[in-house]
Amino acid sequence: MNIRFDPNNVVIKLCMSGMNLEDGGNIEDAATMFHKAWHESTDDYERFIAAYFLARRQKNTADKLKWMETSLQCALNINDDNVKSAYPTLYLNIAECYAELCDSDNAKRNYELSNSYRGAPSDEGPFYHGTKADMQVGDLLTPGGNSNYKPELKMNHIYFTANANGAGLAAALAKGEGRERVYIIEPTGEFENDPNVTDKKFPGNLTRSYRSQEPLRIIGEETEWVKLTTAERSEWRENLAKNKGEIIN
Repeated sequence: MNIRFDPNNVVIKLCMSGMNLEDGGNIEDAATMFHKAWHESTDDYERFIAAYFLARRQKNTADKLKWMETSLQCALNINDDNVKSAYPTLYLNIAECYAELCDSDNAKRNYELSNSYRGAPSDEGPFYHGTKADMQVGDLLTPGGNSNYKPELKMNHIYFTANANGAGLAAALAKGEGRERVYIIEPTGEFENDPNVTDKKFPGNLTRSYRSQEPLRIIGEETEWVKLTTAERSEWRENLAKNKGEIIN
């Protein structure tokens, strides 16, 4: 089963539509969208995501707990780097439900489990960085470049991902006239989950996006990734232009 995060996946698109409805205040329609996502889920990865969003929309704590535990069980069934970053969030939500239900033993146990999964990412890659810069194997990618999303912002970190298609998206949106390049890289120092995506919409860091203050060494070039169509590229640029959110730098 290929469970890498795919924004074109039917269930993920339904959940994103639900989130957009939530942002517009259409809570009941959002809940309907999340139920649709659950019913259209075909594997544990899709069920894990749909159940998480259903849990958020429950009106009572017992129902929220049931759906959060369903989401967690599906994630545990997968036992894969693509979902492990969500464990702290899921256990924390479950702990808070037990605390609200005055079950202090289960609350304590789940708070401890949440904390046990926090810390530096354990992802072993392979990792990718998307750009239009023409570089060679052995070259270092370093922090200090301007943001693709806010050109006036100089970045304190260098960003990368374990998802080649995600790096391809970054390459498509990168400044410059060169061709889109996705380099295979290795971090030369410590790295962390990208706080701009982690727990912002989806639980954990499903896009496996990371950042480091240390250089990334280019060890190869990836040639196979899903290229954006002209229409998709325009849509992404429009959405970025409308996005007024702050970048955590």
